Amino acid sequence: MHEISGTVIHGEKLGRLLGFPTANLDRRSFVKRRQRVNFGVWAGYATTPDGKVWKAGMVVGPLDKKKLPKIEAHLLGFSGSLYGRKLKLELVKYIRAYKNFKNLEALKLQIGKDLKKIKSIL
Repeated sequence: MHEISGTVIHGEKLGRLLGFPTANLDRRSFVKRRQRVNFGVWAGYATTPDGKVWKAGMVVGPLDKKKLPKIEAHLLGFSGSLYGRKLKLELVKYIRAYKNFKNLEALKLQIGKDLKKIKSIL
């Protein structure tokens, strides 16, 4: 199991647009620790600053223009804002490799399938 912690930062808001809002983590501590995590979709848990644990679907990677991996999580059943707050992610089960999609509709469909699988695992 891998653990990643970081402060929630603003992302591209694509997850929100697709109906699956995500918390994007600042990747600096992840990179400093030189963690080796397979890029792709993960099932796991997210712990919010109030100590509550949420089932989550997470994406690690790919590298951006700064050569840092994307780290984001969709907390199942969560609503609210976590910007500027610390979030701890526990990556429990690797679901699939990261891939690009031909359009947003295909991505949205795949996210739905991924979350269904994640719910069955957790």
